Amino acid sequence: MTEQGTPPPAPSSPPRRNWADVGPRIVSAFVLILVTATALYLGSYFFSAVVGAVYAGAYREWETMISRAPLGNIGMILVGLVALSGLLFPLLGPLSSVLCIGLACLLSIRLGREALVWRIAGLLIFGTLIGAAVTMRGDGVAGIWAGLLLGTVVWMTDSAAFFTGRQIGGEKLAPGISPSKTWSGALGGLALGSVAGLVVWTLLTDSPWGIGLMIVVSISILGQLGDLAESAVKRHFHIKDSGHIIPGHGGLMDRLDSLTLGIIFVLIVGGLHGGFGAVAEGLLYW
Repeated sequence: MTEQGTPPPAPSSPPRRNWADVGPRIVSAFVLILVTATALYLGSYFFSAVVGAVYAGAYREWETMISRAPLGNIGMILVGLVALSGLLFPLLGPLSSVLCIGLACLLSIRLGREALVWRIAGLLIFGTLIGAAVTMRGDGVAGIWAGLLLGTVVWMTDSAAFFTGRQIGGEKLAPGISPSKTWSGALGGLALGSVAGLVVWTLLTDSPWGIGLMIVVSISILGQLGDLAESAVKRHFHIKDSGHIIPGHGGLMDRLDSLTLGIIFVLIVGGLHGGFGAVAEGLLYW
């Protein structure tokens, strides 16, 4: 109770939303989309080289994170081998990429037992993602459309989750892993990502929309799970961002985390349905 004659305290105003990082995020997203679209369109060795370079950059962040030290000579060789595995895939086949990543795993033993499991896990994860991306793209135009579908769902889910969560707020999704993520953001991302993906699906294919809906909803959910998984790893190593190479987004790992489970899902669904030599066709045409 307030004393007689004392005016009641003014109601506290809601916290102001900080939108200062929106500009850099939009510009960075535009550049990333342009680079991705160009690589998808050109395909072949150019796409493989870009994918290898991008995931090599992500592995560089991983190596720095787990070792808690600047990159040494062996670490730089590991980064180079990850990049090389992408370029070797279309030149000499998938076995050459597997051998390249295997060589990197063997070489990583020279860095000692500390963080060895994390180091090998990173090499295997990024090597697998390179192989999945290059296999999805393939040689035909269907690889462009499959990449467009995947990218649309993932990036629209990310964008809608960011803006919805920041504007509405509400109950935290996983406060022990990522304190900034909310249920409102997750549901907003799922809704817009799925709708955008279904629009792309209906424009690109004559396949049943029900199958398309199941695929895009799955990609959207897996994208958010991949984001949470990366947040859990970063929290384990007590870092906020994996790097600062992308203004408004952080590091490459921060930008690619939502693609991780989605691209594996595309590989499995497309491969099981159409064969692993026609992953994009298997994903899109039913």
